[in-house]
Amino acid sequence: MNSKIMKRLSIVLAVVLCLQLGFTGSVNSVTENTGGVKELNFVFLHGANGNPCGPQLLADTIVEQIPSYILEYEQANPGIKVKINVMNRCYPSDVDIETWAQNIADSVDKYLPGDGKIIFIGHSMGGKSALYAVANNIGNLAERTALVVTINSPIVSLDRYVVAGGGSFLTYCRAALWNTTQGACISVATYDSSEDGKWVSQNRHWLAFISGENAPLSPQFDYGGVDAYPRDMDDGALPISAQYSDGADVIYYGEHGHSEFHTVKAVADFMAGEILKYIFGGTIECPVLAREGGFEHKAGSLLGTDYWQDIIGDVLGISNRLWHWNQSYIKCQGWEDIAEYYPPTYENDLRSRYEVSRVDSAAILTGIEEARWLSPDNPEDCRLYLRTRAAPRNYIQVDWKIYRQGLLPEGTKRDHYEIELTAGTPLAEVYQASWQTDNPRDLRVQVWSRAERPFRWFEAKWRVYYQKSQYRKIIDEIPALTETNPSR
Repeated sequence: MNSKIMKRLSIVLAVVLCLQLGFTGSVNSVTENTGGVKELNFVFLHGANGNPCGPQLLADTIVEQIPSYILEYEQANPGIKVKINVMNRCYPSDVDIETWAQNIADSVDKYLPGDGKIIFIGHSMGGKSALYAVANNIGNLAERTALVVTINSPIVSLDRYVVAGGGSFLTYCRAALWNTTQGACISVATYDSSEDGKWVSQNRHWLAFISGENAPLSPQFDYGGVDAYPRDMDDGALPISAQYSDGADVIYYGEHGHSEFHTVKAVADFMAGEILKYIFGGTIECPVLAREGGFEHKAGSLLGTDYWQDIIGDVLGISNRLWHWNQSYIKCQGWEDIAEYYPPTYENDLRSRYEVSRVDSAAILTGIEEARWLSPDNPEDCRLYLRTRAAPRNYIQVDWKIYRQGLLPEGTKRDHYEIELTAGTPLAEVYQASWQTDNPRDLRVQVWSRAERPFRWFEAKWRVYYQKSQYRKIIDEIPALTETNPSR
């Protein structure tokens, strides 16, 4: 055999040997995992003026529910064991956020000194302090944390909200809530945790539970007969819009008070289930903004009270203006018009409501005589019948709008709504609100409001949300510790 053939054979053998070694190496890399322990450290944090008894029900409920999750995970991942530790301690609750975060870090360092990953579950100020501690890596907590859960926590600084009596939140906090002059009230009033939350959501995980009353001045969670935030929907202690910010996986859990999960088993059961699904794998329903807008009202000039009912959350289909001129010098003249709107056929939607208003017309003998649906008994007919009149040598202008329901697509459900008064006078309020129908695809909300005369007024903003499914399974991101190198 000549030298050229020998050289070619050696090259082929070398290539085959490299391929075999490479293939063998990849097999070994898959089968090298011989198991280990994933350790989860649940750290419960009470709120201001609280103690470990507050989150105790939730802590117990998680401990009761978690064995089935662990069993299912271990069966799906042979060789992996899951262990848990629970820490539920008391912290000084009138200190500023920096001190509170340091106290958390000190407790973790003393009582959970191992390598297991931490799941912080913090109520109110406890959740706010946990976000701060992790985002700022106090006591190296950023490295050790897998998830921060906040429950009705004051994420947004509260000095932007109007409180009962019209004073500042700081004054209200010191006098009415915690009877303290220490730093907790200052941190809640002035420190915005949105950036902390954003860092945690981008680098770890942040799950925020939120709740609130059904209208800004609803008496649902009035403590001592006082609505703490008469212009905002709140849980008795915090406005709902202050309980989360961008980046959070949010769960709205209903019309519940600030600390209701402390004592109501059904609420604790729900929270525990959502938290454990988030950890071990499952779908949670998070709110997504669907529509937003505003409305306003002004009371009349005479003594008394004006009441209004509004529908929000629907969709404007069409708007236009009609104009008529009466050329007669001696007679009033009337007109009949049909304002037409035909929704796109693909929407398969029904009419919702209409708005009609006179614009720049004469004040005497000129106005809207009648406005109604052309076919009152047919909800698919969106045409509007208008009858108007004008005085001699005068004109009438009428603006009209037709709204449709704007139902969500099939399989999509609404989540919650938020209403806040952005401006106005005292004795002008939104006192009741509810979903317009029982249809979970219908985002319309009926709102009841009032204002004392004369001339009191308000402006309000509203937002409606639908549910979007999010799948989470953070335990797969937690490394397993070898049995020969336990964390503790």
